[in-house]
Amino acid sequence: MRIGALIAIEQSIQLQEAVESGIKVDCDVTEEMLETIFFPNNAVHDGGVIIKGDRIAYAACIFPLSQRTDLNKSLGTRHRAAIGLSEETDAVIVVVSEENGMISHAYKGQLVRGVTLEELRAFLTSIILRPARTNNIVKWLRARFGEHHQTAGPAVITRHEARPPTKPKDK
Repeated sequence: MRIGALIAIEQSIQLQEAVESGIKVDCDVTEEMLETIFFPNNAVHDGGVIIKGDRIAYAACIFPLSQRTDLNKSLGTRHRAAIGLSEETDAVIVVVSEENGMISHAYKGQLVRGVTLEELRAFLTSIILRPARTNNIVKWLRARFGEHHQTAGPAVITRHEARPPTKPKDK
């Protein structure tokens, strides 16, 4: 079963001002909580989560969609919402495609698709400067999705070509 995700990590601009709705959650960021929130058919799985510090503050948030006309028509709502929120705020947004499991991130209006977990960790660390804060997100993504990649259209950067999804190995 594929699980998509839309995770916004708040920086200096409060994200509640940029989103239309959301359910207050206020819990620790854990693999289990993220998986529960984004599990298909869960009441709050549609929309995104807002992370403040090391806490999931809100779930089921509707982020603003990008109004850019140069985006590839194949980009889904999660990716357009990630770009839109990153255009209006300084948040870092992580997206996992429900269709193919590909991991992307958006920041300052730019979407980078097909990143590896190591590339995501390096990017989050470079922006947030607190590696411990990103560990639970990356750990959850690795446990749940493994490595997934696909090519993208214009207006996005694709790090890696498509390859079959792999399942994490139990140790």
